[in-house]
Amino acid sequence: MSVNQLEIGARAPSSTLGWRELWLKEDWWAIWLGLGIVIVGAILFANGASLKWIAVTPPKWSDFGQLGAHFAANASRYLAQFALWLALFTMALTVLGHRPSQFIPSFAFLYVFSLLIFVFGQWSQANYFNLEPPLVALLLGLAISNLIGLPRWMEAGFRVEFYIKTGIVLLGATLPFTLILWAGPVAILQASIVSIVTFLVIFAAARKLGLDRRLAATLGAGGAVCGVSAAIAIAGAVGAKKEHAPIAIAIVIFWAIVMIFALPLAARLLHLPTGVADAWIGTSEFADAAGFAAAQTYGDFAGQAGVAGTSDQAVWSFTLMKVVGRDVWIGVWALILAIVATTRWEPSESGARPDAAEIWRRFPKFVIGFVIASLIVTFAAQGYSLADFNKQVNPVLVAPIKDLRTWAFIFCFFSIGLTTKFSQLAEAGRKPFAAFTVGVVVNVVLGFLLSVYVFANYWANLSR
Repeated sequence: MSVNQLEIGARAPSSTLGWRELWLKEDWWAIWLGLGIVIVGAILFANGASLKWIAVTPPKWSDFGQLGAHFAANASRYLAQFALWLALFTMALTVLGHRPSQFIPSFAFLYVFSLLIFVFGQWSQANYFNLEPPLVALLLGLAISNLIGLPRWMEAGFRVEFYIKTGIVLLGATLPFTLILWAGPVAILQASIVSIVTFLVIFAAARKLGLDRRLAATLGAGGAVCGVSAAIAIAGAVGAKKEHAPIAIAIVIFWAIVMIFALPLAARLLHLPTGVADAWIGTSEFADAAGFAAAQTYGDFAGQAGVAGTSDQAVWSFTLMKVVGRDVWIGVWALILAIVATTRWEPSESGARPDAAEIWRRFPKFVIGFVIASLIVTFAAQGYSLADFNKQVNPVLVAPIKDLRTWAFIFCFFSIGLTTKFSQLAEAGRKPFAAFTVGVVVNVVLGFLLSVYVFANYWANLSR
């Protein structure tokens, strides 16, 4: 992956920027852009309107007639959305010192291909083979980068970190604190057990194999929380080398794709109820997009070949475990590991006294945006029951933000592929893969025991 796309940390130390950090650091711009979208969405919701019009996405389709009719009716919405993304990102990157003349044509290329990827991912046959848009984006990007290649100047638009940071802020809006409370103590407890154990196992295995502890922490977070997002966040928090995040991302995505097929197949052979099976998938998958593909696959088995439960139970149990329970650990691990790296690892290596201010400088600020976005939607949804939230708040306020988040994630995954060379990843050797694989085994076994035995009754009878 190119150096300038996964450059962990700022180009200038925060200590030298002072208040200028608020407009001269990428983390803060991700917050401003993400929260701006969330605030506008909340204001529109309060006044009976929605972001739906600008948050347009391709529909599910099976023939070109359906697709043509959709684009004929919604062309202006896509143009407006492209203009919005282009204006927001160009404004931010210009202030950060990048050249609009290079970013604009590069982003236009990125958006057009992202739209084509989104369309392909919504195709009925792509759904059948679990080809979710972010995963298709990654695979296509890898193919273009390694088989064709692009001019180096086009990397100006492949802003991996900026897109994922903006997406994480928007992710916060889809996880209001009321939803976390509605998840219940069982879901939160199981997710916490899995997050802690998986991280510790991968970290210990990586250290045993002699890997740098910053790489070990990045790998551990990638397996314990939300793959790509966690790897980038934690790499920044611990001051990892520029190559550590790409290594973790590549391994996470490999195992995420394997689990799309392996987990539903194993669950079906065992005739697990949908709620139980997808709780297991939620504890054992390593990426949201891949996990949703696996969850929906197993939900389609409901009522067939001895599989009890409903498709709604499948998606809901996965959502509670992965999207609610494990993803909220991004901020927790970022804070803990920023403290550990600053007060213990670095002083022991350099002999210098720990600097408490470095914890703040190191902490990924976009996690703050994640929390604030969650609080905004929590406030907007106050007074609603879970049933009313699903009927009124989710489709009008949360769903459009979620669609815009999906766009940001596709931009990110496509950019990862476009800036990743297999030869660079091969240089990392086998040890990172071996350490992560130890965590995969523990994660899958632990998730199975918790879902199928310890909390089976809860997941089998889950209802919204």
